[in-house]
Order: sequence, then structure tokens, then C-alpha cells
Amino acid sequence: MEEPPARRPGAVGCQRCFWEFWNYETPKVIVVKNRNLGIMYRGVQLLILLYFIWYVFIIQKGYQESETGPESSVVTKVKGVARSHSRVWDVEEYVKPAAGGSVFSILTRVEVTHSQTLETCPESLEVPDAACSSDSDCVAGEMDMLGNGERTGRCVPYYSGPGKTCEVSAWCPVEYGHTVSESLGKMAAQFTILIKNNIHFPRFGFSKGNVKDDKNGYLKDCTFNETTDLYCPIFRLGSIVEQAGENFTALAEQGGVIGVIINWNCNLDLPDSACNPSYSFHRLDPKRIQVSSGYNYRFAKYYNSNGTNTRSLIKAYGIRIDVIVHGQAGKFSLIPTIINLATALTSVGVGSFLCDWILLTFLNKNEVYSARKFDQMEPRGTSQASAQRPGRMGSPCPCWLWAFLAGAGHSSLPDEPPHGPSPGCSPCPVPWGGAVQRGLGTNCPISPLFARTGPRRQAAVVTPAPPRPPRQPTPRAPASS
Repeated sequence: MEEPPARRPGAVGCQRCFWEFWNYETPKVIVVKNRNLGIMYRGVQLLILLYFIWYVFIIQKGYQESETGPESSVVTKVKGVARSHSRVWDVEEYVKPAAGGSVFSILTRVEVTHSQTLETCPESLEVPDAACSSDSDCVAGEMDMLGNGERTGRCVPYYSGPGKTCEVSAWCPVEYGHTVSESLGKMAAQFTILIKNNIHFPRFGFSKGNVKDDKNGYLKDCTFNETTDLYCPIFRLGSIVEQAGENFTALAEQGGVIGVIINWNCNLDLPDSACNPSYSFHRLDPKRIQVSSGYNYRFAKYYNSNGTNTRSLIKAYGIRIDVIVHGQAGKFSLIPTIINLATALTSVGVGSFLCDWILLTFLNKNEVYSARKFDQMEPRGTSQASAQRPGRMGSPCPCWLWAFLAGAGHSSLPDEPPHGPSPGCSPCPVPWGGAVQRGLGTNCPISPLFARTGPRRQAAVVTPAPPRPPRQPTPRAPASS
């Protein structure tokens, strides 16, 4: 009967190395009786545990699933009446826009240019290159993007004073040429602002508003107070400016932008009554930068006077209110709790890493600790010719693997392993191609898997004991007569 072809030793060795890759390795535990190092180790562990318990779980509520950026709606309404030196102003005139959205402005001072009509008039001196001394300084048909109209080519006297400017075809008289200033600042501080806000967290299906659900006309007689009337969102304009840290008179003169920030921080593990809004007020325009500070805009009111289209140009200074809503809601969830607990337990190992570095870097005199902590196997180099010999693996294998292959009966292996024994091991007791003898007198390292498994332990050839001599039968005493 034809024998099956034997497998090549190199293929067998690579297969063994592949399976040995899946062995389990466990670190060696060494107890170092060093009090200073032990105090440092426990101290680092304590700090890590305190961080996760106090900050992650208590402050940040790491056991909850959270949602930020709630769906929000804001409705505003302003009430109040003011009087300037020439007229009375109501809400329809000083609130822009009047739609009642989250961004609106309240006029506090206006500069009005009355009775403008389409005709020719001197250009404003505020426009660059508008001053002239003769008609040659003014180019007909030229338009300055910073000006008020199209130049006619004539140099005419200014509205007042000895100067001259180029004549323009525009709404005349132009702004700054004939302007009247009116202020509402003295009474504007008493204006009241109602801010209705409703939020919704879709992930948790939770909704709430900042107005108290009361059918007895609660909002008619209340004003916001953080302690007694938290759910009465009616604010005085002067109080908002003061809480933003600004002077109302100065702000009303040049205008500015105030942010009303409503923050909802809701712990949905508690009752709904524990989810309350908090308010804060900040000035948003940079008041220290003169170029970009303040707030103003222009608009016009058109009418017909004696069959002529006429308008009043108004440059308005005011306080713009931006209502900004932030929010976050959290509720207990098992997944973030497990993740943060696993992170906490894993982070405790930082103490071991730090102390190992100190132990092996600063306390490792004469390599006492490193010799006990690490078991190193330093393979002896082989020549290129021997490494390419048929039947050998290209990479070195440890001594236990050589013993394993030899014990499996691979008689075609070379007479020596591809490298010497591991440090601290005596040479393996048998040749590469022979059987493996294992006993108490050898210290050649063997695989833990090889040492534990039954069939692989049987691969070693054990010298049988000499046979026992046959047992002689015991003679019987003769029976007495």
C-alpha cells in the first residue's frame, strides 16, 4: 500500500506558530513593598474614582441619555406710551418689526428729515468730496455710492454757512442738511416686554412653556421676579438693560443689542415641576469698539402733499432685543451608564502604568525589578544560508515549539533548533529530529498549551520501567491430620 506523502516541516511549523498566536497570555503580578510607591498608586486611583463619581456621574450626569437644542418658539409683545418734545409715540411707531418675533427693536431716539421731495439740492457735507468751489469741481452724471443722489454738475451754496457743495438730484433736503432730533429715552425705560417661550424635546416627548397656566388673569398684574414670579415673563426694558450691566441713558442715545438668554436644563428623572427656565441678559454688540458699537437703521414714511410725493426720512437709534433659547434634557439610560462605568474601571489602570514607569525608571537599581517583571526570550541570530535551508521556517521559533514539533514525530527536522535555548534555560535535552524527554531534571520552556493538553503530553517518549519479576506462589502449610 502506498504511503501518503509527508507534509513539509516548514508548513507544519508555520501552522503551529499560527495556532500558538491564539494562546492566552496573562501578566505577572509582583508585589513591591515600597510604601511611597504604594501611596502614590492608591492616590492616583482615588483621584480617578473621585473624578468619575463627582464630575462624570454627579455633575455631568453620565448615567443619563441627553438631548440638546430643543425645538422652540418665541412670541413677544411690547406695551407702553412715550412722548418726545413734539409728539406722542405708541407701540405701532417705536417697535420694529411689529410681528412680535424673537428679534425686535425699540426706538429710543430718532433723527427726522421732514418733507423730502424729488428735486435738486446741495449734497451733504458728510459725503466725501462733496465740497466744491466752482462748477468744474462737480462732474455731471457722477454718482457717489456714499452720497444721496446724482450730481448735476453745478456748485451751489450749502444750506447754511459760507461753504458750497455739488448739487444733486435726490430726495431733498438731504439727510444732515435739515434734520430734527427727538428722544424717547426718558420714558422708554418703563416699557414692558412679554416674552412667551415654549420648548419641546422630541426624543423624550417632553414639552413645557414659561407662562403660568392660570385662568384668573395672572399676567395682567405681575412682573417678572426670579423668586416669586418665575412664570411671569414680563420684563421692564430698563430692568433688562440694568441686568446686562449697562447704563440705560447712554445705551438709548447710541443704541445697542441686548441678548435675553433663556436656558432650560431639565432632569426628566425628576417631576416636571423641577424643569424651570433661567434667564440671563448680556450686551451683544462690542461697546469698546466705536466703529461697530451701537445700533441704528433708517426707514421712511411716504405721503402725498398737494399732489406731490413726499416722505419723512427717519434715522432710528434703538435697543435691539435678541431672545436666544438654549436647553438640555436628560433621562436615565442603561447604555451611557455601562459605558461610563467601563471607562472608569479602565481608567483606574492609569495608576498602574504611572507606578510601573516610576518603578522601572527611577527605582530599578541593578535591574532588580525588570528582571522579575519581564521574562524575555532573545533569539540567537541565524545566518542567511541556514535560514533558507529547506524544511526550516524563515522566522525563529521558541524552544518549546521545537520540542513540540519534535515530540509530534517530525523526524525530518534538523538536528538543532533554529535558535538556541531561551535565557535561563539549559539546552533542550534531545536533538531536533528525535523524541522529547521531559522530566524534573529539564528546564527547557514548553508551551502552556502543550503542558496542559492530554494528547500533546503523550507525544513525549517515556522510558518504560523494567518489568517486575513474576510473583511466586506462597507455599501452603500441610494440613494437620
